[in-house]
Amino acid sequence: MFSTLLDFITGLKIFEARNERQKKVWLWLSICINVGLLVVFKYYNFFATSFAESLSYIGLQVNPFTLKIILPIGISFYTFHGLSYVIDVYKERIKPEKKIVDYAVFVSFFPLLVAGPIERATHLLPQIKQKRTFNYTQSIDGLKQLLWGFFKKIVIADSCAQYANIIFENSGDYNGSTLVIGAVFFAFQIYGDFSGYSDIALGTARLFGIELLQNFSFPYFSRDIAEFWRRWHISLSSWFKNYLYIPLGGSKGSTFEKLKNTLIIFLVSGFWHGANWTFIIWGTLHAIYFLPLLITKTNRKYISVVAKGSALPSLKELTQMLATFGLTTFAWIFFRAQSVTQALQYISEIFSVSLFKKANFEGIEKTPITILLLILFIVIEWQGREQRYAIENLGIHQKKVVRWCMYYAILFMILFLGNEAQDFIYFQF
Repeated sequence: MFSTLLDFITGLKIFEARNERQKKVWLWLSICINVGLLVVFKYYNFFATSFAESLSYIGLQVNPFTLKIILPIGISFYTFHGLSYVIDVYKERIKPEKKIVDYAVFVSFFPLLVAGPIERATHLLPQIKQKRTFNYTQSIDGLKQLLWGFFKKIVIADSCAQYANIIFENSGDYNGSTLVIGAVFFAFQIYGDFSGYSDIALGTARLFGIELLQNFSFPYFSRDIAEFWRRWHISLSSWFKNYLYIPLGGSKGSTFEKLKNTLIIFLVSGFWHGANWTFIIWGTLHAIYFLPLLITKTNRKYISVVAKGSALPSLKELTQMLATFGLTTFAWIFFRAQSVTQALQYISEIFSVSLFKKANFEGIEKTPITILLLILFIVIEWQGREQRYAIENLGIHQKKVVRWCMYYAILFMILFLGNEAQDFIYFQF
């Protein structure tokens, strides 16, 4: 409520300001308070303990004061909603909202509150303000995306989670080949989990006549890291681009300036995910992957859909996709690990002779079912990669009875092939 009132009033004050100086005062007041709240709730303990640990290296022992507080629901997302609104008002991209209820709905619209996508005032506020009437076609489309979102979460993500959790939580007990399998399972878990949530959010919003920003566009079919980031968590990537990267100078200036700005973006992206060095290293790794593309000016080489209009990718495209998936999966190890030490031990075991030993872990005898589901999932995603979500046009050219059989088959798998429920990963952020 405080954040909502702060940015609502700030928007009006910026609009009413008589000169540029007054506008900047209100803008920076909002930015400092919003970011300050985020730092206190999400990052204070990290900074305090990290500072104490750094002092211990020079022989000084201190007991840092830490806060025992619960992270407010959705703080990372609604903070960015408010910041984008205030900045857009300051840049005169949008006029300030004069109805507190409409603005409050924009900030806290329930489908996207806890895990996004991160919306823009220029996109969502006009939809909230306009009169909406029930649209049957739009609602059916929303229900289909909901169905696919539940399939991704319950069947794919939760099935993979049971094995990823066992392997990561007991990584010191397993050989390299088993750890590779654990990393791959987590890669599909986090994709099914997060993109599944986004599908559920977009589908739910569509039932209310609201179109939210697309958050995923088949990222594991990317041919390089630059394309991956155009397709993964799109709303966050574009937010950083518009509100941080471009204000820093973007792609203008010297090569050094471009590299510096890109590195900052990836570091902030990692830090946004959580107050842990594992996330910062994850962001740094992606920066390392991305910088060669920036230097060679090939970071926008792949804009269109891979193998567009073709049933299968070429050998070159397949190799590129597998290489990109391998790099992202390697980085996911840091994202999933509890500490940098665990991640390094995990990786060192993968690059040991035990990589060539037979994989073995608790529940391995049940993995063939999950692997078959993953293959089915990849095939459906590949067939629908030119759409907004994989089953948007599933069976659209078939007879109605065939199309409904496909929907019921997905529903059957959701009801009977799901495993023990797992929390949404991005709820913690």
